[in-house]
Amino acid sequence: MKTLKITLKRSLAGQPEKVRKVLMSMGLRRPNQSTIQKDILSVRGQIHKVSHLVEVTEN
Repeated sequence: MKTLKITLKRSLAGQPEKVRKVLMSMGLRRPNQSTIQKDILSVRGQIHKVSHLVEVTEN
């Protein structure tokens, strides 16, 4: 199965609570922190919600 490397590029400061919860559920807390996630629909939906804050690359 493919994986995605997700990197938080902007700070959580000033973001709504929903956005913060999505990022926390993906394991992202600090700028430039990265995590590896499976390429599944639920993760793609989370990425869509926070696309303005993260950078995604395929592994």
